[in-house]
Amino acid sequence: MQEELKRDIRSISREQFDDLLTLANLNHVVVRGMKIFIDIVRAGGDEVRTKWALDALAAEEQRINTALPFLHNICQAFEGQGLDVTVIKSLDHWPDLGSDLDLYSNAGPQQVIDLMTQHFGATVSARSWGDRLAGKWNFEIPGLAESVEIHVQRLGQTGEQSAIASSLMHRTRTIEVAGRTFRVTHKSDRLLISTLQRMYRHFYFRLCDILDSAALVENDGLDFQDLHDAAQKAEIWEGTATYLAIVSDYVKKYRGTPVQLPQLVTSSARFGGDAVYYARGFIRVPIMPQSAKLYGSQLAGILKKRELHNGARLSLLPWLATAAVVGQKLTGSDKGIW
Repeated sequence: MQEELKRDIRSISREQFDDLLTLANLNHVVVRGMKIFIDIVRAGGDEVRTKWALDALAAEEQRINTALPFLHNICQAFEGQGLDVTVIKSLDHWPDLGSDLDLYSNAGPQQVIDLMTQHFGATVSARSWGDRLAGKWNFEIPGLAESVEIHVQRLGQTGEQSAIASSLMHRTRTIEVAGRTFRVTHKSDRLLISTLQRMYRHFYFRLCDILDSAALVENDGLDFQDLHDAAQKAEIWEGTATYLAIVSDYVKKYRGTPVQLPQLVTSSARFGGDAVYYARGFIRVPIMPQSAKLYGSQLAGILKKRELHNGARLSLLPWLATAAVVGQKLTGSDKGIW
């Protein structure tokens, strides 16, 4: 398979390369992907295709080098005001960077809005129904191409995840990226947030999700018991185990060996990589019946614990998703809903 891939890359047309670059952008793997591409075409002495990839890599690194100081300055501004904040998702892909800058804060909404508007001249983007339920705000900052998305006091597709949110800041750690120090989520919480995104909201994986999660498990010493306990508290353990099973199976398909997971995970997974499929640039997770059953289990668990307010929020998800589908069909966009 590797030799076939190398042959395809060495014969790729400019149009095909542009399509590949678009796909890499969608999946947040431009830096990692272009470096591999460059190694392959350089080995064949192909100066033309090497230049294509070098130009693409330089443009992406320039974007990242512009965005990273903004992200660091935002975190510094929060800390300077005595407000807690942590980066979520965005730095998981390093040396790649997400298409927007994601943070979580347990500060009050007005405190967050005031800080962003007064310190950075940011404007608040219009909020969709989903944004309001999830407790998140998007900000546009002059000079920054990326939107800054800040989750405030809540997590989850409808803001139902008070369990994860309540302990998130107490479990953060610091990492150094490009000479700057950032506060990021605990390893287990990082996987839980990825699970919420992929298994309970968007229902698709990006290639970066597979790569990042596999590396987290294999290289960073993930504590599976801690992951289990945190996921159980949030009523998403089955979804988390399923997320990891999909990652392991997908890695096995292309690497030949799976990500090694303990029985604690494999025995709880509802399905694996055999259920997912590729479509429209992403690895898709079937909504019916697989994801619907995970959603039902999550809702039942929350209601069983008599978290009625969180259960009420989560119960709105099917209606919100339906409204988004109808809006998409009628207007061609789900903007303002999802």
